[in-house]
Amino acid sequence: MFGKLTLDAFKHDMIELGAGVGMAFGVLFVIAYLTYHKRWTWLWKEWITSVDPKKIGIMYFTIVILMVVKGVIDAVMMRAQLMFAVGEAGGYLGAAHYQQIFTAHGVTMIFFVGMGSIFAIMNLLVPLQIGARDVAFPFLNAVSFWLFLAGGLLMIVSLVIGNYSAAGWIGYPPLSGIKYSPDVGVDYWIWSVQVAGVGSLLSGINFLVTIIKMRCPGMTFKNMPMLIWAIMGTLILIIFAFPILTATLAMLTLDRLLDMHFFTAELGGSPMMYINLIWAWGHPEVYILVLPAFGVFSEVVAAYSKKALFGYMSMVWSIVTIAFLSFIVWLHHFFTMGAGGTVNAFFGIMTMLIAVPTGVKIFNWIFTMYRGRVDLKTPMIWFLGFVLVFTTGGLTGMLLSIAPADFQLHNGLFLIAHFHSMVIGGVLFGVFAAFTYWFPKFTGFTLDEKYGRYACYCWIGGFLVAFMPLYALGLMGATRRLNYYDASTGWQPLFVVAGIGAALISLGIFFQILQVVKSVKDHDFKQKGVKVS
Repeated sequence: MFGKLTLDAFKHDMIELGAGVGMAFGVLFVIAYLTYHKRWTWLWKEWITSVDPKKIGIMYFTIVILMVVKGVIDAVMMRAQLMFAVGEAGGYLGAAHYQQIFTAHGVTMIFFVGMGSIFAIMNLLVPLQIGARDVAFPFLNAVSFWLFLAGGLLMIVSLVIGNYSAAGWIGYPPLSGIKYSPDVGVDYWIWSVQVAGVGSLLSGINFLVTIIKMRCPGMTFKNMPMLIWAIMGTLILIIFAFPILTATLAMLTLDRLLDMHFFTAELGGSPMMYINLIWAWGHPEVYILVLPAFGVFSEVVAAYSKKALFGYMSMVWSIVTIAFLSFIVWLHHFFTMGAGGTVNAFFGIMTMLIAVPTGVKIFNWIFTMYRGRVDLKTPMIWFLGFVLVFTTGGLTGMLLSIAPADFQLHNGLFLIAHFHSMVIGGVLFGVFAAFTYWFPKFTGFTLDEKYGRYACYCWIGGFLVAFMPLYALGLMGATRRLNYYDASTGWQPLFVVAGIGAALISLGIFFQILQVVKSVKDHDFKQKGVKVS
């Protein structure tokens, strides 16, 4: 009945077992709550079968919040391991478990936090900003969400049943091939990413059609909100990039299940073909995530500076340029793999060029603030944190675009610090700004400003404390994926500082949760006529 599934698939160490039991109790609690309050019919009619983009957007955000918590727990576990993992016997995580956490963290944050956030923003804001009643294909929009959720559930289930992939979030062969990963972990990874990726592609088509065909009368391309321009750039990237991911993972599946040898050295296969294809999707993916955040900041800065956005057309053309250049920089992800000096030089120059339109946007936002009446509310603080973190990460990206420097830094923690500056400073801070800024639009009340500020300061300060030491560690030779190191390296003090930063970020998440809880309670009291201090 259960095929190859046996009780051995549920045998884990105490940490994995504890996580599995915790998730099981969480599911049972939700089932019990819905049953006790007789809410199953309401849940089915109002949410599960809904095609309302606002409700779908809220469901996306709900999954994103849960995935953020999971992803940060993964990160804290890795930081804690490296704080104490001096020598082979150090730390509390085994090598195999550490690599699974490493992989799950990347997949969670890219596919189920980053992608989920941008589709939440699209569902909630695109119809409103273009004056449309709905999206072009409402049922397809719901299907896209449930594919996204199914991919996330596949990843969660694989942490309990069997073992998750230990091949990294990008799954390079030959490590992800059947020879070196014969268990089910990589198969779970492929299917979770593949299913969620198909949902993303369908959403991309749906929202692009919505923007092109369903704008209200009088809204031409030249007067669309900047957020819509940024989202449209993202949608075009999704439509061109995600079929590459789908085809690449399909070939890896055939390699594993049918011994096809697309990406193995035997019978003419080539691991380098996989690396080319995965990054032909992977680098546009970075801009798929960050362009909507750019659109959010364009709205936030103009609103809180009480001025029109500076340089509208230059902002539009910078989006177009970023979208175009994002497809011709993928090889900088493997400068070290022998493509040759001429090829490396071309892709290095393209990588440097992409900083120009990004810099245009940064300066336009600053010029928007210039001589404006800047109101430093929480969304604006998120923007200022973005400028600090993202600009720092961009400058280190320019260093990595120089192939000889990349030879030294590519496989180290320097690159990890750069990447997180882009994804946390760019994407997550943008999502947090959007959540705070548009929260009253969908709820009728604002979020508590005091706890919002505390969250900002903990996230921004925590990020700097957590990731600035990684630049130094990368220069000192610390590599990615290591789960222990020798005491003679002298790395431990910097790993301790990075661990403290991760704790500060966790405190920031606590304040965000507290902010929402307090705001909801205050609103309920006001509705009942109770004075709130």
